[in-house]
Amino acid sequence: MKTRRHAKILEIINNHPVETQEELQALLGEEGYRVTQATVSRDIKELRLIKTPGQGGGYRYTTAKGGNEPISAKFHSIFAGSVVRVQYAQNIVVVHCLPGMAQAACAAMDSLHWDQVIGTLAGDDTFICVVTSERAAEDLVLELKKMLGAGER
Repeated sequence: MKTRRHAKILEIINNHPVETQEELQALLGEEGYRVTQATVSRDIKELRLIKTPGQGGGYRYTTAKGGNEPISAKFHSIFAGSVVRVQYAQNIVVVHCLPGMAQAACAAMDSLHWDQVIGTLAGDDTFICVVTSERAAEDLVLELKKMLGAGER
């Protein structure tokens, strides 16, 4: 449950300008995660979220960019627990997930800000990554398959 909640938090902060813990708690509630403010506070600390200036003068929660090992560890956990198969065609990587987990896995991947990934799009059980070239797609698939262990599940 905690891994799914962490993935949902990453998805929420990537899609909404969340300024406060209370706002994050409310958005989690709308997604079916009934949590206390103390739990949200712990999640923010564990995910190493930071507040950065947002549009309009306020602040918003974001992930730390570049070389942040704890975020990377969360991505690996979410990815390994969600993804079923990874493949590519030309410069598009297709990631097949367990039902309902594609958006969380995609948000976790987005939080890493991979240079070769131009953009992502998630559905319910599949997400795609548009990358810079077919070679970049092949490299990304190989890297993602390593995270799954011994090949595809």
